[in-house]
Amino acid sequence: MTTNTTPAQDRLPASASPAARAAAGRQKREIRFFSRLSSISLMVWSVIILGPLIWVFLSSFKSPEEIFSSPWTLPAELRWDNWGRAWNTAHIGTYMINSVIVVGISTIGTMLLGSMAAYVLARYKFFGNRFIYYLFVSGLAFPVFLALVPLFFVVRDLGLLGTKTGLILVYISYSLPFTVFFLSAFFKTLPTSVAEAAMIDGAGHVKLFFRVMMPMAKSGLISVGIFNVIGQWAQYLLPVYLVPGGYEKNWVLTQGIAEISTQAGFKSDWGALFAAITIAILPMIIVYAVMQRQIQAGLTAGAVK
Repeated sequence: MTTNTTPAQDRLPASASPAARAAAGRQKREIRFFSRLSSISLMVWSVIILGPLIWVFLSSFKSPEEIFSSPWTLPAELRWDNWGRAWNTAHIGTYMINSVIVVGISTIGTMLLGSMAAYVLARYKFFGNRFIYYLFVSGLAFPVFLALVPLFFVVRDLGLLGTKTGLILVYISYSLPFTVFFLSAFFKTLPTSVAEAAMIDGAGHVKLFFRVMMPMAKSGLISVGIFNVIGQWAQYLLPVYLVPGGYEKNWVLTQGIAEISTQAGFKSDWGALFAAITIAILPMIIVYAVMQRQIQAGLTAGAVK
C-alpha cells in the first residue's frame, strides 16, 4: 500500500485547463521561492546571533594583543589563566553564587505566587476579577527605569537596601505581571471535567490546585520559569540601584562583569572580561538547550484552547 504525497496543486485531473495548470505551477514556484527565502533568512539570523558568541568565547582564551590583532583566529594557546583571574581576582565566582541564590529564590517565589494568582483569575468568577487581571497585565507596559527612584527609597526605608532579600522581593514583583498573563491563558485551556471529578472525589480548592492543576500545567510552568530565569539572570538596572557600591559582597553577576569592564579600560585585562562574559552566558545556554522541548510544548499548549 502506497501513500500519495504529491502536493494538492499538482494533483490536477487530466482534463484540467491550461490556465489551471499554469496557476498551479505559479503557486508551486512561489512556495519554493518563499521556502528558500526563509531558509536563507534563518541562516543569516543564525550567523548574526552566533557570531558574537563565538567571538567572545574565543577571546576568553586570548591575550589582549591577540584580541585586537587577530580577533577571528583561534587562540595561539588556551589561556585558562584568563578564566582563573575572572573567577578569583575579579570575584566572578562570588557574584555567580549570589546570582544563583537571588534568581533561584525569586523564580520559585514568582512561580508560586504567579501560578496561584493566575489560576484563581482564570478559573474562578468573582467581582473585580477582570480589574485585578488587567492590573497585573498593566505591569507589562510599565518601564522599570520609571520606578527606580521611588523603589530605591521604599527598599531603603524597609532596611533592605544592599541585601539579597530586597533584590529578591523586587525581582518577584517585576516578574509577576508576565507570569500571571501567560499562566492565566494556560490555565484556561485545562479541562474543566478533570477539576469537577477531583471536587466530586472530595478534593478541596488547595488540594485541587497543587495535586491536580499544577501537574497538568507542568509544561506551561516550565516555559514561564525558564523565561523568568533568563530575564532575572540578565537584569542589570535593578541590582545597580538596589545593591549599590559599598555592598560588593551581595553583588550579582551583571554588576561584577560591569566592574571588570570598567577596570579593563585602565588595566587592559580584556581576556578576563571575555572569560567572565562567557561564564555568565554558558549557564543560560545550557538551561535553554536542556529545556527547549518543554519550553516549546508550553508555548504551543498555551496558545491553543
